[in-house]
Parts: sequence; C-alpha cells; structure tokens
Amino acid sequence: TGAHLTPNLAELVCSNSLGSDLPDRASGTLKAELRRLGSMLLECAYKTALPAGSALAVDREAFAQLITTRISNHPKIEVVRKEVTTLPDEPTIIASGPLTSPSLSNAIAALSGQEHLYFFDAIAPIVSLESINIEVAFRASRYGHGEQVEGDYINCPMNRDEYDAFVAALIGAERIKLESFEQEQFFEGCLPVEILAGRGHESLAFGPMRPVGLTDPRTGRRPYAVVQLRQDNLAGTLFNMVGFQTNLKFPEQKRVFRMIPGLEKAEFVRYGQMHRNTFIDAPTLLCPTLQFRGRENLFFAGQITGVESYMGNIATGLLAGWNAARLLHGQAPFSLPPTTILGSLCHYVTHALVLLIFNR
Repeated sequence: TGAHLTPNLAELVCSNSLGSDLPDRASGTLKAELRRLGSMLLECAYKTALPAGSALAVDREAFAQLITTRISNHPKIEVVRKEVTTLPDEPTIIASGPLTSPSLSNAIAALSGQEHLYFFDAIAPIVSLESINIEVAFRASRYGHGEQVEGDYINCPMNRDEYDAFVAALIGAERIKLESFEQEQFFEGCLPVEILAGRGHESLAFGPMRPVGLTDPRTGRRPYAVVQLRQDNLAGTLFNMVGFQTNLKFPEQKRVFRMIPGLEKAEFVRYGQMHRNTFIDAPTLLCPTLQFRGRENLFFAGQITGVESYMGNIATGLLAGWNAARLLHGQAPFSLPPTTILGSLCHYVTHALVLLIFNR
C-alpha cells in the first residue's frame, strides 16, 4: 500500500505503541481479556516488547516478522499474496484495513449500496539514536514510572522562547497538498502535530509536549515543554517522535524538527506522512457479531469497521474469526456482553450514530 513498506503481515505503520498496560485503563483491561481468550497477536506483542513505561510498545519489525512466521508456518493456513478484487461467496472475513484497495472498496460499496466514509491519519518521524544530542536531551519516564532505571523515553526539553519559536515555525511550514476532491477530515486521536498547533498556541504544551512528571537535569526544574522520543526497535538504535504525526513536506520536517533542542543534527530514518483511512458505516451494515447484515457468512473486522487502536482491531479480528469458525461448524455466532471491553466496543461500533466530528 502507500504506507506499508515490507511484505510482512501485521506491519505497524503508525505508532509502535499498543496502548496502556495498566489494568485500570480500558486498553489494559482489553489486553487482560485478550490474554484470557488466547490472542496470538497479543502474545507476539509481549514477545517483542520494548521499554515504554506503563505502555506496551513493540519493535515493529520483530513484531511483524514473528507474526508472519507464525502464520506462514501454520499447517492449516495458506498465505496467498495477490490482490482481492471481489467478495467470495464462501464464508469470508474482510479485514483489509484503512488502506483497502480501490477494487475491493468498489466491491464492498456495490454490496452495501453505500459509499465509504474516510478520514486522514498520519504517522510520526523516526530518528536514529546516534544523531540525538544527549548533552541536551535526557532519559526519563514521567514520575519515574518506567522499566529502565534511567528512564524509558528520551526527552527533549524546551524553554518558553524555544517553544514559541518552534510553534510559529511549525504552523508556518509547508504541507503536502491533498487532492482537490479530498477534504481535510482528520481522526481526532491522531491529529497531525501542525493541525493541533494551529488550534491554539498552548495546544502542544498541554498535549503531546506536556512536561508534567519530568525534570530537566541541567536546570533541576520542569521544562516549559518536552518532545518525547520512544524506542522503536529492540536494538535501541531508533526512536520515534511521540505524538508528532505530520503531513509536512519532508524538507520542512527536517528544518522544523531540527529546531527541537537535542535534535539539531537529527537523522531521519523515516519521515512522517499522512494517508487516507477508509471505513464502512458499521451501525448500518454490521451486527454485533460483526456479520454483514443480509449476508450471514460475511464478516468485517479491524479498522475498516471504524474501530480505532491496534488492540481494538486485534480484538475484533479475534471475535470475527471465532464467529466465522462457529458458523462453519453449524453453531450460532455470538456477541460478548457490554460489561466486557470487547463486547461494549462491538456494541458501540454497530449501534452508534455516525457523527461528523471531523475538522473541516
């Protein structure tokens, strides 16, 4: 696709974080449910986990390679590497993700009688560890809550003047233009950093650049703002810029992001970019069992249903897989009670009104 770079299955193109691991958070509770349900993808995530404080982050390459190996070597799975352009008549799960090809999108639209909805999503840049100025940047986890003694994140501190100059440069930087027929509809949970900055001068300081729980060892005080870098691979040689998904032109990313203290000579091994996410009108088209209304042997799962987050997509895939298997064995598909995270997630996505919450 336009965002995937490798032939591996389960390639993570956005963040490498699978969300909080704390049991009192929705993401952590969902992980607990998936562990009890025997999720293979979650097992692979823990086997390729990186230090990330209270979050579960993975080495994206090792994670995808492990899953690809597990699936390719499974005696009852055949991996067919060619584009699917039509919907098969036999029991099928559509989990084609946010970058569903035009041909398959047209086939789904023909079946549903509806055009797909869409929004734009973005990914953050990745920099090399050796290019980070550790005389300015420092390792720490917020409030000291981390796996590594020195801290799980590299933090780039800013004073007020540095922050003001950075925000001004960010807002004024040149962006990649969308096609003339496309509207700027962004997913609120993954806004391009320049869009967030444009909503108010202090938006970043109270958002992804909030300094709470951190102390700059050079000054002994809390910085005015902080850019956090999270480990992106097991070797610890690559770090992604947390919350810095962007649609700036590549030269502009280098110019503006090198204004960040500690990243003056940063080498970008991947620039941020934006891509279009396609999803269906799940409340109209899907049952809580994730079956397509009017065709019981067709299931949808993952981000194409409108579910957000890696864990939500993993969970819906597991439920769709179970229900497809039950149908093949002559058993009735089931939905989980809304008192569970997975049950409430599927209930919401198949019952909620479609709200226009996008930026226009």
